[in-house]
Amino acid sequence: MTLPSDTSAPCADIVLPCLDEAAALPGVLASVPRGWRAIVVDNGSTDGSAELARSLGATVVHEPRRGFGAACQAGLLASEAEFVCFCDCDGSLDPGLLPGFVRRVADGESDLLLGRRRPEERGAWPLHARAGNAALARMLRRRTGLRLHDLGPMRAARRADLLALDLTDRRSGYPLQMVVRAADAGLRVAETDVPYVARTGKSKVTGTWLGTWHAVRDMRAVLSEPAVRAGASR
Repeated sequence: MTLPSDTSAPCADIVLPCLDEAAALPGVLASVPRGWRAIVVDNGSTDGSAELARSLGATVVHEPRRGFGAACQAGLLASEAEFVCFCDCDGSLDPGLLPGFVRRVADGESDLLLGRRRPEERGAWPLHARAGNAALARMLRRRTGLRLHDLGPMRAARRADLLALDLTDRRSGYPLQMVVRAADAGLRVAETDVPYVARTGKSKVTGTWLGTWHAVRDMRAVLSEPAVRAGASR
């Protein structure tokens, strides 16, 4: 799945939220660009994910509070690089593409760059998950004016900008809150196509209609929040 990466891009930290992803971890960590730091945030795994990640050279952070947002925020706080990237730890996305993201942020093309998922195989993105994502994209457009097609988990930005957003959601609404508050703060938000393949193992969020409904509920709550004018650092 790895494609040629932009070796001229600045180094970055990659936050990888993890809950029982031992089967996918070796491939994911092998795709992390050379010289970059992988921060695997273990969110209560029982399959040895944390120990495996550490043995493969990743920095492991333990976040006992369950929730995608809790894991992502713990990784952000543990990061130290100027640029921070996020990527799922399930093998569905290729961390080797992230240098291209960072280069575009470093060059001033955007402040927050998201990966627009493009399924490359049958079953990679279930219909219910696509429908929920499309509905949220429409609501996001009404709330912020951003014409995005996907709220995908692969993204890159400057660490200082993300910390200035003062993100508070610790569940499924975290990725959306990042985008909404970035827009409120006047940051330039853009997306770029990325290949998307079937994940390893069962999704904890959008693998079922119920999980998708809970995620959409969390994100609708984010969209109903009043605008927060965060003082983003540039």
